[in-house]
Amino acid sequence: MGVFERYLTLWVALCIVAGVVLGQAMPAVFRAIGGATVAEVNLPVAVLIWLMIIPMLLKIDLAALGQVKEHWRGIAVTVGINWLVKPFSMALLGWIFISHLFRPFLPADQIDSYIAGLILLAAAPCTAMVFVWSNLVEGEPHFTLSQVALNDSIMVIAFAPIVALLLGLSSITVPWNTLLLSVLLYIVVPVIVAQLWRRALLARGGQEALQMTLARLGPLSLSALLLTLVILFGLQGEQIIRQPLVIGLLAVPILIQVYFNSSLAYLLNRALGVEWCIAGPSALIGASNFFELAVATAIALFGFQSGAALATVVGVLVEVPVMLSVVHIVRRSRGWYEHRAA
Repeated sequence: MGVFERYLTLWVALCIVAGVVLGQAMPAVFRAIGGATVAEVNLPVAVLIWLMIIPMLLKIDLAALGQVKEHWRGIAVTVGINWLVKPFSMALLGWIFISHLFRPFLPADQIDSYIAGLILLAAAPCTAMVFVWSNLVEGEPHFTLSQVALNDSIMVIAFAPIVALLLGLSSITVPWNTLLLSVLLYIVVPVIVAQLWRRALLARGGQEALQMTLARLGPLSLSALLLTLVILFGLQGEQIIRQPLVIGLLAVPILIQVYFNSSLAYLLNRALGVEWCIAGPSALIGASNFFELAVATAIALFGFQSGAALATVVGVLVEVPVMLSVVHIVRRSRGWYEHRAA
């Protein structure tokens, strides 16, 4: 990795601080940005996500997607972690930490709401940011795209029943407009734009033109990630400042969940003999969350000032730094992972 990528954790920390400070200093500006939404999807953030993931999608030749059947074991591991392990492990962690261990330190009337927010966070696999994490671990791009597309398809069917089951509700109102628009914005549109751009580059200058464009877009992609953080934490800075203890306590089960699920996926892939370039993104997809959907659903179900909404915001706070640490672990462990007994 280059110098910029190597110190990405530092830049992330600085952007989080900058976002909180700027959000307090210029609240009107951030309210205007936060208000630019359609079906609870923030459009400025959507544009930044395009800038993040389109450079990654430029690397993908859709004609080669047929090769993904060779990676069925990695896909099976990721689907199992996302839908059979993660939501239920988070419900268990919420029960252990929020209902019991941390109960004396939390507002009694918000305990159930906090747990609901954690479950909402875990019930939807990440859609957009995983392209960034996969790129940082040199993941197989066709596998990543196919896995995300499969998760989105499952999410449309399984999200509401799983959340309803774990929250103990007979029915749940899911903001379907948010879900479908997010899939359109974060998957369909970027894939179309990237493929049209890729074909134009190859037609004009071949692989050389494509590689030169990718080299120029690399810093732009990471810069968009950092600016996204400034906006997110500018919008949520007031809650973070007002309730620092609650933020720290809610972060504990989220951190445990991320490391548990990423480790489980990584080890299962190794046990099954899956290539490292598949196991890396599999572990990261298995651990990350679709926080845009989680935040929107929490607000729709419980209200903007609810404990559920705050818990999903803590997921945003934790997501980038902890996923970068998982990226670091995956990269540093490549030699161990690829070691095979004679």
